[in-house]
Amino acid sequence: MNNKKGNVLAIAIMFFLFAMISFVTGLQNPMGIIAKAQFGATNFMSQLGNAANFIAYAFLGLPAGFLLKRRGYKFTALAAVTVGFVGVGISYLSGVFGSFVVYLLGAFVSGFSMCMLNTVVNPMLNTLGGGGNKGNQLIQFAGAGNSLAATIVPTLAGYLIGEVTAQTQVADVNLALFIAMAIFALAFVIIFFSEIPEPELEAAKAAGEKKQEGTMDSIKGALSHRNLVFGIIAIFFYVGVEVGVPNVANLYMTDVNGLNIAAGAAGTLVGAYWFLMLIGRLVGGVVGGKVSSRVMMAAVSAVAILFLLCAMFLPKTLTMSLLGATVPVSILFFVLCGLCTSVMWGAIFNLAVEGLGKYTSIASGLFMVMVCGGGILPLVQGAVADAAGYINSYWVLVAALAYMFWFAVSGSKVKKA
Repeated sequence: MNNKKGNVLAIAIMFFLFAMISFVTGLQNPMGIIAKAQFGATNFMSQLGNAANFIAYAFLGLPAGFLLKRRGYKFTALAAVTVGFVGVGISYLSGVFGSFVVYLLGAFVSGFSMCMLNTVVNPMLNTLGGGGNKGNQLIQFAGAGNSLAATIVPTLAGYLIGEVTAQTQVADVNLALFIAMAIFALAFVIIFFSEIPEPELEAAKAAGEKKQEGTMDSIKGALSHRNLVFGIIAIFFYVGVEVGVPNVANLYMTDVNGLNIAAGAAGTLVGAYWFLMLIGRLVGGVVGGKVSSRVMMAAVSAVAILFLLCAMFLPKTLTMSLLGATVPVSILFFVLCGLCTSVMWGAIFNLAVEGLGKYTSIASGLFMVMVCGGGILPLVQGAVADAAGYINSYWVLVAALAYMFWFAVSGSKVKKA
Protein backbone atom coordinates (compact mmCIF):
# COMPACT_ATOMS: atom_id res chain seq x y z
CA MET A 1 0.00 0.00 0.00
CA ASN A 2 2.79 2.42 0.93
CA ASN A 3 4.54 1.60 -2.34
CA LYS A 4 1.38 2.42 -4.31
CA LYS A 5 0.96 5.72 -2.44
CA GLY A 6 4.61 6.54 -3.09
CA ASN A 7 4.16 5.82 -6.79
CA VAL A 8 1.07 8.05 -6.99
CA LEU A 9 2.97 10.92 -5.35
CA ALA A 10 5.98 10.36 -7.60
CA ILE A 11 3.75 10.38 -10.68
CA ALA A 12 2.07 13.62 -9.52
CA ILE A 13 5.47 15.27 -9.03
CA MET A 14 6.62 14.16 -12.49
CA PHE A 15 3.40 15.54 -14.04
CA PHE A 16 4.05 18.84 -12.27
CA LEU A 17 7.63 19.03 -13.53
CA PHE A 18 6.53 18.12 -17.07
CA ALA A 19 4.27 21.20 -17.06
CA MET A 20 7.14 23.39 -15.84
CA ILE A 21 9.28 22.31 -18.79
CA SER A 22 6.74 23.78 -21.18
CA PHE A 23 6.06 26.88 -19.07
CA VAL A 24 9.69 27.99 -19.05
CA THR A 25 10.39 26.92 -22.64
CA GLY A 26 7.27 28.78 -23.81
CA LEU A 27 8.50 32.01 -22.23
CA GLN A 28 11.19 32.27 -24.91
CA ASN A 29 8.63 33.14 -27.60
CA PRO A 30 7.24 36.34 -26.01
CA MET A 31 10.72 37.15 -24.71
CA GLY A 32 11.83 37.24 -28.35
CA ILE A 33 9.23 39.94 -29.05
CA ILE A 34 10.51 41.91 -26.06
CA ALA A 35 14.12 41.50 -27.24
CA LYS A 36 13.24 43.27 -30.48
CA ALA A 37 11.67 46.19 -28.62
CA GLN A 38 14.00 46.65 -25.64
CA PHE A 39 17.30 45.49 -27.09
CA GLY A 40 16.76 46.47 -30.73
CA ALA A 41 17.28 42.88 -31.88
CA THR A 42 16.69 41.82 -35.47
CA ASN A 43 14.23 39.04 -36.32
CA PHE A 44 17.11 36.57 -36.46
CA MET A 45 18.54 37.75 -33.14
CA SER A 46 15.12 37.61 -31.51
CA GLN A 47 15.12 33.84 -32.08
CA LEU A 48 18.50 33.30 -30.46
CA GLY A 49 16.89 32.97 -27.04
CA ASN A 50 14.80 30.03 -28.29
CA ALA A 51 17.88 28.56 -29.97
CA ALA A 52 19.97 28.97 -26.79
CA ASN A 53 17.25 27.23 -24.79
CA PHE A 54 17.33 24.19 -27.06
CA ILE A 55 21.08 24.14 -27.77
CA ALA A 56 21.60 23.80 -24.00
CA TYR A 57 20.30 20.24 -24.39
CA ALA A 58 23.28 19.36 -26.59
CA PHE A 59 25.68 20.45 -23.84
CA LEU A 60 23.97 18.91 -20.83
CA GLY A 61 22.09 15.90 -22.19
CA LEU A 62 24.79 13.33 -21.45
CA PRO A 63 26.00 14.87 -18.16
CA ALA A 64 22.36 14.89 -17.00
CA GLY A 65 22.04 11.22 -17.93
CA PHE A 66 25.14 10.29 -15.94
CA LEU A 67 24.00 12.42 -12.99
CA LEU A 68 20.71 10.53 -13.04
CA LYS A 69 22.49 7.17 -13.21
CA ARG A 70 24.85 7.92 -10.33
CA ARG A 71 22.75 10.09 -7.99
CA GLY A 72 19.20 9.06 -8.84
CA TYR A 73 15.92 10.75 -9.72
CA LYS A 74 15.46 12.82 -6.56
CA PHE A 75 18.89 14.44 -6.56
CA THR A 76 18.72 15.20 -10.29
CA ALA A 77 15.22 16.69 -9.96
CA LEU A 78 16.36 18.92 -7.06
CA ALA A 79 19.36 20.08 -9.08
CA ALA A 80 17.13 20.77 -12.09
CA VAL A 81 14.63 22.98 -10.25
CA THR A 82 17.51 24.86 -8.60
CA VAL A 83 19.07 25.58 -11.98
CA GLY A 84 15.64 26.56 -13.32
CA PHE A 85 15.18 29.09 -10.52
CA VAL A 86 18.58 30.61 -11.34
CA GLY A 87 17.89 30.67 -15.09
CA VAL A 88 14.58 32.51 -14.76
CA GLY A 89 16.22 34.84 -12.24
CA ILE A 90 18.88 35.72 -14.82
CA SER A 91 16.12 36.45 -17.35
CA TYR A 92 14.63 38.89 -14.84
CA LEU A 93 18.03 40.55 -14.36
CA SER A 94 18.37 41.00 -18.14
CA GLY A 95 15.54 43.52 -17.87
CA VAL A 96 17.10 45.23 -14.85
CA PHE A 97 20.44 45.63 -16.60
CA GLY A 98 18.97 46.12 -20.08
CA SER A 99 21.37 43.55 -21.49
CA PHE A 100 20.73 41.29 -24.47
CA VAL A 101 23.72 39.12 -23.51
CA VAL A 102 22.27 38.55 -20.03
CA TYR A 103 18.95 37.68 -21.68
CA LEU A 104 20.65 34.99 -23.80
CA LEU A 105 22.49 33.68 -20.73
CA GLY A 106 19.17 33.34 -18.90
CA ALA A 107 17.68 31.39 -21.81
CA PHE A 108 20.76 29.14 -21.94
CA VAL A 109 20.74 28.38 -18.20
CA SER A 110 16.97 27.78 -18.31
CA GLY A 111 17.65 25.30 -21.11
CA PHE A 112 20.01 23.43 -18.79
CA SER A 113 17.18 23.06 -16.29
CA MET A 114 14.68 21.92 -18.91
CA CYS A 115 17.16 19.30 -20.15
CA MET A 116 17.70 17.96 -16.63
CA LEU A 117 13.96 17.86 -15.93
CA ASN A 118 13.28 16.01 -19.18
CA THR A 119 16.06 13.54 -18.34
CA VAL A 120 14.32 12.77 -15.04
CA VAL A 121 10.65 12.90 -15.99
CA ASN A 122 10.54 10.68 -19.07
CA PRO A 123 12.32 7.55 -17.81
CA MET A 124 10.67 7.93 -14.39
CA LEU A 125 7.16 7.94 -15.86
CA ASN A 126 8.06 5.14 -18.25
CA THR A 127 9.37 3.09 -15.31
CA LEU A 128 6.42 3.85 -13.02
CA GLY A 129 4.09 2.78 -15.81
CA GLY A 130 5.99 -0.48 -16.22
CA GLY A 131 7.27 0.36 -19.71
CA GLY A 132 5.43 -0.69 -22.86
CA ASN A 133 1.94 0.71 -23.51
CA LYS A 134 1.37 1.73 -19.89
CA GLY A 135 4.65 3.64 -19.76
CA ASN A 136 3.70 5.49 -22.93
CA GLN A 137 0.23 6.16 -21.48
CA LEU A 138 1.67 7.93 -18.42
CA ILE A 139 3.96 10.06 -20.58
CA GLN A 140 0.99 11.05 -22.78
CA PHE A 141 -1.09 12.14 -19.78
CA ALA A 142 1.87 14.13 -18.43
CA GLY A 143 2.25 15.64 -21.89
CA ALA A 144 -1.30 16.99 -21.64
CA GLY A 145 -0.22 19.11 -18.66
CA ASN A 146 2.83 20.14 -20.66
CA SER A 147 0.59 21.33 -23.51
CA LEU A 148 -1.72 23.14 -21.10
CA ALA A 149 1.24 25.15 -19.83
CA ALA A 150 2.29 25.82 -23.44
CA THR A 151 -1.18 27.20 -24.13
CA ILE A 152 -1.24 29.37 -20.99
CA VAL A 153 2.20 30.98 -21.35
CA PRO A 154 1.70 32.92 -24.62
CA THR A 155 -1.75 34.02 -23.46
CA LEU A 156 -0.45 35.24 -20.10
CA ALA A 157 2.62 36.90 -21.60
CA GLY A 158 0.55 38.49 -24.37
CA TYR A 159 -1.84 39.94 -21.80
CA LEU A 160 1.07 41.31 -19.76
CA ILE A 161 2.84 42.79 -22.80
CA GLY A 162 -0.30 44.29 -24.34
CA GLU A 163 0.42 46.36 -27.41
CA VAL A 164 4.01 46.05 -28.59
CA THR A 165 5.69 49.48 -28.65
CA ALA A 166 9.18 50.92 -28.41
CA GLN A 167 8.67 50.97 -24.63
CA THR A 168 7.97 47.23 -24.37
CA GLN A 169 10.49 45.66 -21.96
CA VAL A 170 11.27 42.58 -19.89
CA ALA A 171 9.71 44.21 -16.84
CA ASP A 172 6.31 43.85 -18.55
CA VAL A 173 6.44 40.07 -17.99
CA ASN A 174 7.98 40.14 -14.52
CA LEU A 175 4.81 38.57 -13.12
CA ALA A 176 5.28 35.50 -15.32
CA LEU A 177 8.95 35.29 -14.32
CA PHE A 178 8.10 35.58 -10.62
CA ILE A 179 5.43 32.87 -10.99
CA ALA A 180 8.00 30.56 -12.58
CA MET A 181 10.55 31.19 -9.80
CA ALA A 182 7.91 30.65 -7.11
CA ILE A 183 6.87 27.35 -8.71
CA PHE A 184 10.49 26.19 -8.84
CA ALA A 185 10.98 27.08 -5.17
CA LEU A 186 7.79 25.23 -4.22
CA ALA A 187 8.80 22.23 -6.34
CA PHE A 188 12.16 22.07 -4.53
CA VAL A 189 10.46 21.90 -1.13
CA ILE A 190 7.93 19.26 -2.25
CA ILE A 191 10.57 17.04 -3.88
CA PHE A 192 12.98 17.43 -0.96
CA PHE A 193 10.43 16.09 1.52
CA SER A 194 9.04 13.39 -0.80
CA GLU A 195 10.03 9.76 -1.19
CA ILE A 196 10.74 9.12 -4.86
CA PRO A 197 11.37 5.54 -6.09
CA GLU A 198 14.92 4.89 -7.29
CA PRO A 199 14.54 1.65 -9.27
CA GLU A 200 17.94 1.74 -10.96
CA LEU A 201 19.88 2.60 -7.81
CA GLU A 202 17.99 -0.07 -5.87
CA ALA A 203 18.64 -2.65 -8.58
CA ALA A 204 22.35 -1.84 -8.60
CA LYS A 205 22.49 -2.15 -4.79
CA ALA A 206 20.60 -5.44 -4.80
CA ALA A 207 22.97 -6.82 -7.42
CA GLY A 208 25.90 -5.82 -5.25
CA GLU A 209 27.50 -3.63 -7.89
CA LYS A 210 30.61 -2.11 -6.37
CA LYS A 211 31.97 -0.40 -9.42
CA GLN A 212 30.13 1.87 -11.82
CA GLU A 213 30.46 1.04 -15.47
CA GLY A 214 32.80 3.43 -17.28
CA THR A 215 31.40 6.42 -19.13
CA MET A 216 32.34 5.26 -22.61
CA ASP A 217 31.31 1.68 -21.86
CA SER A 218 27.86 2.90 -20.79
CA ILE A 219 27.47 4.99 -23.93
CA LYS A 220 28.63 2.12 -26.15
CA GLY A 221 26.32 -0.27 -24.35
CA ALA A 222 23.33 2.02 -24.88
CA LEU A 223 24.18 2.70 -28.53
CA SER A 224 24.47 -1.02 -29.23
CA HIS A 225 20.66 -0.99 -29.33
CA ARG A 226 19.53 0.04 -32.81
CA ASN A 227 16.12 1.26 -31.61
CA LEU A 228 17.89 3.86 -29.43
CA VAL A 229 20.21 4.96 -32.25
CA PHE A 230 17.34 5.52 -34.65
CA GLY A 231 15.16 6.88 -31.84
CA ILE A 232 17.49 9.72 -30.87
CA ILE A 233 17.59 10.78 -34.53
CA ALA A 234 13.80 10.64 -34.59
CA ILE A 235 13.55 12.91 -31.54
CA PHE A 236 15.88 15.44 -33.19
CA PHE A 237 13.51 15.65 -36.13
CA TYR A 238 10.40 15.53 -33.97
CA VAL A 239 11.23 18.55 -31.81
CA GLY A 240 12.19 20.47 -34.95
CA VAL A 241 8.82 19.62 -36.52
CA GLU A 242 6.88 20.49 -33.36
CA VAL A 243 8.50 23.92 -33.18
CA GLY A 244 8.85 24.56 -36.91
CA VAL A 245 5.21 24.00 -37.92
CA PRO A 246 3.70 26.83 -35.80
CA ASN A 247 6.72 29.18 -35.82
CA VAL A 248 7.08 29.39 -39.59
CA ALA A 249 3.30 29.44 -40.04
CA ASN A 250 3.18 32.48 -37.76
CA LEU A 251 5.88 34.22 -39.81
CA TYR A 252 4.06 33.33 -43.04
CA MET A 253 0.73 34.65 -41.78
CA THR A 254 2.05 37.96 -40.43
CA ASP A 255 4.56 38.77 -43.19
CA VAL A 256 3.40 41.55 -45.52
CA ASN A 257 4.87 39.48 -48.34
CA GLY A 258 3.05 36.40 -47.06
CA LEU A 259 -0.59 36.40 -46.03
CA ASN A 260 -0.43 39.72 -44.14
CA ILE A 261 -2.89 38.56 -41.47
CA ALA A 262 -3.27 40.60 -38.28
CA ALA A 263 -0.86 39.48 -35.54
CA GLY A 264 -3.71 38.86 -33.10
CA ALA A 265 -5.54 36.48 -35.42
CA ALA A 266 -2.31 34.71 -36.39
CA GLY A 267 -1.29 34.34 -32.75
CA THR A 268 -4.67 32.83 -31.89
CA LEU A 269 -4.29 30.27 -34.67
CA VAL A 270 -0.84 29.37 -33.38
CA GLY A 271 -2.33 29.04 -29.90
CA ALA A 272 -4.93 26.67 -31.38
CA TYR A 273 -2.07 24.44 -32.59
CA TRP A 274 -0.81 24.07 -29.01
CA PHE A 275 -4.35 23.57 -27.73
CA LEU A 276 -4.84 20.72 -30.19
CA MET A 277 -1.62 19.22 -28.83
CA LEU A 278 -3.30 19.25 -25.43
CA ILE A 279 -6.37 17.50 -26.83
CA GLY A 280 -4.21 14.98 -28.68
CA ARG A 281 -2.24 14.10 -25.57
CA LEU A 282 -5.38 13.58 -23.53
CA VAL A 283 -6.71 11.23 -26.20
CA GLY A 284 -3.29 9.58 -26.44
CA GLY A 285 -3.31 9.03 -22.70
CA VAL A 286 -6.73 7.37 -22.85
CA VAL A 287 -5.89 5.02 -25.73
CA GLY A 288 -2.19 4.62 -24.89
CA GLY A 289 -2.83 1.56 -22.73
CA LYS A 290 -4.53 -0.25 -25.63
CA VAL A 291 -2.74 0.99 -28.75
CA SER A 292 0.96 0.24 -29.14
CA SER A 293 3.45 3.10 -29.44
CA ARG A 294 4.53 1.73 -32.83
CA VAL A 295 1.03 1.86 -34.31
CA MET A 296 0.35 5.25 -32.76
CA MET A 297 3.60 6.73 -34.10
CA ALA A 298 3.16 5.34 -37.61
CA ALA A 299 -0.41 6.63 -37.84
CA VAL A 300 0.24 10.19 -36.66
CA SER A 301 3.39 10.54 -38.81
CA ALA A 302 1.47 9.56 -41.94
CA VAL A 303 -1.46 11.87 -41.11
CA ALA A 304 0.91 14.77 -40.35
CA ILE A 305 2.52 14.37 -43.77
CA LEU A 306 -0.96 14.45 -45.34
CA PHE A 307 -1.89 17.61 -43.39
CA LEU A 308 1.30 19.39 -44.46
CA LEU A 309 0.80 18.48 -48.11
CA CYS A 310 -2.78 19.81 -47.94
CA ALA A 311 -1.52 23.04 -46.38
CA MET A 312 1.14 23.38 -49.06
CA PHE A 313 -0.96 22.62 -52.14
CA LEU A 314 -4.42 24.01 -51.39
CA PRO A 315 -4.78 27.36 -53.20
CA LYS A 316 -4.55 30.53 -51.12
CA THR A 317 -7.68 31.75 -52.89
CA LEU A 318 -9.73 29.17 -50.98
CA THR A 319 -10.46 31.26 -47.89
CA MET A 320 -12.74 31.54 -44.88
CA SER A 321 -13.57 34.26 -42.36
CA LEU A 322 -12.01 33.51 -39.01
CA LEU A 323 -11.27 35.73 -36.00
CA GLY A 324 -12.16 38.83 -37.95
CA ALA A 325 -9.65 38.03 -40.69
CA THR A 326 -9.77 36.34 -44.08
CA VAL A 327 -7.69 33.18 -43.68
CA PRO A 328 -6.81 30.57 -46.32
CA VAL A 329 -8.31 27.19 -45.48
CA SER A 330 -4.83 25.72 -45.97
CA ILE A 331 -3.65 27.35 -42.71
CA LEU A 332 -6.05 25.16 -40.75
CA PHE A 333 -4.05 22.11 -41.85
CA PHE A 334 -0.94 23.57 -40.22
CA VAL A 335 -2.98 23.98 -37.04
CA LEU A 336 -4.32 20.41 -37.26
CA CYS A 337 -0.74 19.10 -37.18
CA GLY A 338 -0.90 19.76 -33.43
CA LEU A 339 -3.09 16.67 -33.08
CA CYS A 340 -0.31 14.59 -34.63
CA THR A 341 2.76 16.06 -32.93
CA SER A 342 0.97 15.76 -29.58
CA VAL A 343 1.71 12.07 -29.01
CA MET A 344 5.03 11.75 -30.83
CA TRP A 345 7.34 12.60 -27.93
CA GLY A 346 6.05 9.88 -25.63
CA ALA A 347 5.80 7.30 -28.39
CA ILE A 348 9.36 7.90 -29.66
CA PHE A 349 10.84 7.81 -26.15
CA ASN A 350 8.93 4.65 -25.29
CA LEU A 351 10.12 2.89 -28.47
CA ALA A 352 13.69 4.16 -28.19
CA VAL A 353 14.33 2.87 -24.64
CA GLU A 354 12.49 -0.44 -24.98
CA GLY A 355 14.75 -3.28 -23.84
CA LEU A 356 17.61 -1.06 -22.64
CA GLY A 357 17.44 -2.08 -18.97
CA LYS A 358 20.38 -0.63 -17.03
CA TYR A 359 21.19 1.72 -19.92
CA THR A 360 17.89 3.59 -19.63
CA SER A 361 19.42 6.54 -17.72
CA ILE A 362 22.22 6.98 -20.26
CA ALA A 363 19.71 6.58 -23.07
CA SER A 364 17.64 9.38 -21.56
CA GLY A 365 20.72 11.60 -21.57
CA LEU A 366 21.47 10.80 -25.21
CA PHE A 367 17.82 11.43 -25.98
CA MET A 368 18.00 14.90 -24.40
CA VAL A 369 21.12 15.82 -26.38
CA MET A 370 19.12 15.49 -29.58
CA VAL A 371 16.34 17.80 -28.37
CA CYS A 372 18.60 20.54 -29.75
CA GLY A 373 16.77 19.80 -33.01
CA GLY A 374 14.12 22.22 -31.75
CA GLY A 375 16.65 25.00 -32.21
CA ILE A 376 18.45 23.70 -35.31
CA LEU A 377 15.75 22.37 -37.65
CA PRO A 378 13.65 25.58 -37.53
CA LEU A 379 16.79 27.53 -38.47
CA VAL A 380 17.25 25.23 -41.48
CA GLN A 381 13.59 25.68 -42.37
CA GLY A 382 13.97 29.43 -42.01
CA ALA A 383 16.95 29.44 -44.37
CA VAL A 384 14.94 27.49 -46.95
CA ALA A 385 12.07 29.95 -46.47
CA ASP A 386 14.42 32.85 -47.22
CA ALA A 387 15.68 31.14 -50.36
CA ALA A 388 12.56 29.43 -51.71
CA GLY A 389 9.56 30.80 -49.81
CA TYR A 390 7.59 29.86 -46.71
CA ILE A 391 5.56 27.07 -48.31
CA ASN A 392 8.55 25.32 -49.87
CA SER A 393 10.30 25.37 -46.50
CA TYR A 394 7.81 22.79 -45.27
CA TRP A 395 9.45 20.15 -47.46
CA VAL A 396 12.10 20.07 -44.70
CA LEU A 397 9.43 18.96 -42.23
CA VAL A 398 7.83 16.50 -44.67
CA ALA A 399 11.22 14.78 -44.98
CA ALA A 400 11.60 14.71 -41.18
CA LEU A 401 8.15 13.17 -40.78
CA ALA A 402 8.95 10.55 -43.41
CA TYR A 403 11.93 9.47 -41.32
CA MET A 404 9.75 9.29 -38.19
CA PHE A 405 7.27 7.08 -40.06
CA TRP A 406 10.11 4.74 -41.04
CA PHE A 407 11.35 4.70 -37.43
CA ALA A 408 7.90 3.63 -36.25
CA VAL A 409 7.45 0.77 -38.73
CA SER A 410 11.04 -0.49 -38.91
CA GLY A 411 13.75 1.42 -37.06
CA SER A 412 12.18 0.92 -33.63
CA LYS A 413 12.38 -2.87 -33.70
CA VAL A 414 14.30 -4.06 -30.65
CA LYS A 415 17.61 -5.74 -31.46
CA LYS A 416 21.30 -5.02 -31.08
CA ALA A 417 22.87 -2.74 -33.71
